[in-house]
Amino acid sequence: MKVVLFCGGEGMRIKDHSGPIPKPMVTVGYRPILWHLMKYYAHYGHKDFILCLGHGADYIKRYFVEYDETVSNDFVLSGGGTVELLQSDIHDWRITFVDTGHTACVGERLMAVRPFLQNEEWFLANYADGVSDAPLDDVVRFAKASGRAATFLGVQPNYTSHVVRADADGAVKSIEHVTEIGLRINGGFFVFNQRVFDFMEPGDDIMGPPAHRMAAVGELGTYEYRGFWACMDTFKEKRLLEDIHKTGDAPWEVWNDGPRLAGDGGLQRIHLAAPRLAD
Repeated sequence: MKVVLFCGGEGMRIKDHSGPIPKPMVTVGYRPILWHLMKYYAHYGHKDFILCLGHGADYIKRYFVEYDETVSNDFVLSGGGTVELLQSDIHDWRITFVDTGHTACVGERLMAVRPFLQNEEWFLANYADGVSDAPLDDVVRFAKASGRAATFLGVQPNYTSHVVRADADGAVKSIEHVTEIGLRINGGFFVFNQRVFDFMEPGDDIMGPPAHRMAAVGELGTYEYRGFWACMDTFKEKRLLEDIHKTGDAPWEVWNDGPRLAGDGGLQRIHLAAPRLAD
């Protein structure tokens, strides 16, 4: 299946740290978070990527054109400067780079790459700023079995806030932590059927009017996942992902030890910022 990655937003909530570098190119360890996400999809056999570019497109293009396999792979250096890689990252990836506009929303970016998806009954998509160890094969099977136009990964947030319920005169009836009320948010991992385009109109953001139209007729679904999920909307979240990566056991690196099972203990989902907004 082809994988559409929305890489064109400015990432306003992390821009003070990243500067002109687009958010998907902010690094975790040696590589940009975009690379980590692409490795995740490639692990499950999905290696045909479409990058929806906009802000900072030159950084992304240059990174892959000048890609250095030796940065994250073991190798042997022989006399005369000959490099023999012991592993390889992207030799069998196919990456399509498409300029989808500097200020376009996610829905407009998806519409812009529609011509590259003509022969794909089903395809994957992602905001390109988060990672997870969700069992992708299971997510895809669930989405196809439902037959819905769109399915997204529903994850539990970990906000440090509470939900307050009160009556008309302001008397508080209950206080519950946001993680205790069964709340799910959009984790940014999508499985789309071609019919998703039937619900979209020019200028629509995907989780705006199209999502409401699909939900109204039962065409929008969610795969609830309780395992690891984290996004990188802020510098604090980048540092948190860096700390996890330094342990040598980053849950999202499923390519190192095989897919983890849902709810497989260890480090769990992490999200300390505002609700998911693609940027």
